[in-house]
Amino acid sequence: MPPRLHCPPPLQEGAVFDLPPAAARHVQVLRLQPGDEVTLFDGTGGEWQAQVAKMGRADVAVRVGAYRAIDRQPAREVHLALGVPANDRMDWLVEKAAELGVASIQPLATERSVLRLSGERAQRRQAHWQSIAAAACEQCGGNRVPVVHALAEFAQWQPLAGAALRFLSFDADARPLLPAPAAPIVLLSGPEGGLSPAETQRARSLGFEPVTLGPRVLRAETAPIAALSALVLAAS
Repeated sequence: MPPRLHCPPPLQEGAVFDLPPAAARHVQVLRLQPGDEVTLFDGTGGEWQAQVAKMGRADVAVRVGAYRAIDRQPAREVHLALGVPANDRMDWLVEKAAELGVASIQPLATERSVLRLSGERAQRRQAHWQSIAAAACEQCGGNRVPVVHALAEFAQWQPLAGAALRFLSFDADARPLLPAPAAPIVLLSGPEGGLSPAETQRARSLGFEPVTLGPRVLRAETAPIAALSALVLAAS
C-alpha cells in the first residue's frame, strides 16, 4: 500500500507541487524515489493517487493523479468536548479519537483543569494537536481530518446547534450511553476530578443529558475514548 500523506487543500488532478515540510520529510525517511506512488488526502474527504516527481535535498515534488471518492468515516457523527487532561495525555487522546473517526475535538478549560494555556502558548498547542490528528489519519486511512478547535473556557462555550448532547456522569439519574440517537452527538467529558457542581449544572442547562459507562472510574483520557469507541462501533 502506498504511503499516505496529508496535504492542505485544495488538491487537483494533474497538479505538480512541493509537499509541505512534514510530508516531504516522511517521503525522505522512507527513501522513496521519483516514480514511486503515494496517496494524498487534504482532510476534506476522498484521496488522490500521486507519484513522486522530484527528490531534492530538502524538498519533494509530487504529481497528482486520479481522485478516489473514498470515505471511511463512522456512520455516527460524534464531536468530543473535553476538559483538557494534564501532561501528554491530551496528545494520546487526540491521536486515538482521530483514529476512531471523531468529527471534531473541542478542548475546554474547566475549573479543575490542571493544564492552563492562554495566548500564543494555547495557539501553539492547538496547532500541535491538529498535526497529531492529521498524522493519525495518515496512519489509519481516514480521509477527513477532525478539526481541533481553539481552547475555550467552559463557562462561555456553546455546543454545536442541533446535536444530541450527552455528558459523562456518575449522577444518580445518568442512563447508559447506549442506545444513542442516530443524529450527530456532542459528548462532553471532564478533566481529572470531573466537572465541578457548577459546571455540571451549566451542562444540564445547555441541554446535556447525563450518561454513564458503568461503575468503574476511568481516567480523564480513557473515558471519552471508551465512549467514542462504543458510539462509533455501535453505529457501524
